[in-house]
Amino acid sequence: MENRDMPPRPYRATKLWNEITTSFRVGMPLRKHRQHFKKYGNCFTAGEAVDWLYDLLRTNSNFGPEVTRQQTIQLLRKFLKNHVIEDIKGKWGTENLDDNSQLFRFPTSSPLKTLPRRHPELRKNSIENFSKDKDSIFKLRNLSRRTPKTHGLHFSQENSEKMNCEIIDEDQENLADNREISQKDIEEVWRYVILIYLQTILGVSSLEEVINPKQVIPQYIMYNMTNTSKHGVVILQDKSDDLPHWVLSAMKCLANWPRSNDMNNPTYIGFERDVFRTIADYFLDLPEPLLTFEYYELFVNILGLLQPHLERVAIDALQLCCLLLPPPNRRKLQLLMRMISRMSQNVDMPQLHDAMGTRSLMIHTFSRSVLRCAEEVDLDELLAARLVSFLMDHQQEILQVPSYLQAAVEKHLDYLRKGHIKNPGDGVIAPLPTYSYCKQISAQEFDEQKVSTSQAAIAELLENIIKNKSLPLKEKRRKLKQFQKEYPLIYQKRFPTSESEAALFGDKPTIKQPMLFLRKPKFRSLRY
Repeated sequence: MENRDMPPRPYRATKLWNEITTSFRVGMPLRKHRQHFKKYGNCFTAGEAVDWLYDLLRTNSNFGPEVTRQQTIQLLRKFLKNHVIEDIKGKWGTENLDDNSQLFRFPTSSPLKTLPRRHPELRKNSIENFSKDKDSIFKLRNLSRRTPKTHGLHFSQENSEKMNCEIIDEDQENLADNREISQKDIEEVWRYVILIYLQTILGVSSLEEVINPKQVIPQYIMYNMTNTSKHGVVILQDKSDDLPHWVLSAMKCLANWPRSNDMNNPTYIGFERDVFRTIADYFLDLPEPLLTFEYYELFVNILGLLQPHLERVAIDALQLCCLLLPPPNRRKLQLLMRMISRMSQNVDMPQLHDAMGTRSLMIHTFSRSVLRCAEEVDLDELLAARLVSFLMDHQQEILQVPSYLQAAVEKHLDYLRKGHIKNPGDGVIAPLPTYSYCKQISAQEFDEQKVSTSQAAIAELLENIIKNKSLPLKEKRRKLKQFQKEYPLIYQKRFPTSESEAALFGDKPTIKQPMLFLRKPKFRSLRY
């Protein structure tokens, strides 16, 4: 894309890294081990670490049950490389770790990474710019715009007339009293409405750490909303941006297996594996993931909604976010998700891998083609796998066109056209929908909130250790002692006195009372 801004730093991914490393450091059981006729205290084997971390990741809403044991080993290798752990001799910096009895320990240094701060330009152009002029809310000229790559976005005459008729020609009888609406007005309303809906769905006070309004291209949204097939798949007018014919044929073959319409396909043993490898090679060779580098932070943030009671929220949010994609990316994502979803549910699909099932293979193969960061992020593989798994299960809802969005834009344009927005001198104000606006904070407030958020997560870990009834008393004492050593201020805040600490175990205060000094009585001899 032309004139592209620098993609957002991986703030959310870094925060997740800190949460996982903190949980692993506090919760991983340590004990004595013997190796080569020597005893080592406060350590663990690689196999024990894989077992513990594997259970943690599968129960974490950001990663889910799709996490494999091999992915867990890969993460532990990242831990060793980043000095979250070290071998028993203090060596680290490599990824030399396997699922075996090799001994490792925690270093004395903190494993937490510094949370990146967004570029000042992104903060300045945040969503809060929308509240600068509430009386002329649709005249958002203060937002700088960039020229998107065309991607064949030449609206056909039929679709253009349809859009204009739906939005502008509704009240032709009152045309004399209506205000003229420009194409720029329409585009700004689309940008404004989708951001407001996204902010409302996510339930956040600000989208500042999620997306920059300049990243929202109204032309992409309008094209993705109107130029679709009867199945909702984007139709590209410029075929040079489309999937190659041979890739489309291969995807169609596997999606409809074994009922492919193309009867000219060979039927040799292993044919379906070769077709799948052809499709995988194409998507893996793409220079950018389908969700683009600049929307990485946006989609990673939505991953934190992926919980059973927030499933509907995640679907609605992803539905809007996928509309922001360039039309060629959205079309490729739609076709890919439809194919792998059908393949994973097809009981007649031959085995495509000797060790993996079809669903796991689909996630493992295409996750990097869907989501990854421009900068290397240690949790990329796990985060992408979680998102692709969710997209597979809900692709029909997520990748369809939301009708309510079109209706909301029409309503807002109707207010604008009829002059129901206050203009200088006319004194007319219309009852527009009420929205909440975010407030820009200072750099100091940002840093304070960042620290308080991290401390709250660590304090929550302490409470989990305290309230864990299945944990043996001796092990709980050991974990609390380790926590006190790592985070003394948080521990002191939770247990300000020795009495409060002793109350947890039902013990007496650790302060011993002075003992009375008793003189030994002298015994006289029985002899006279």
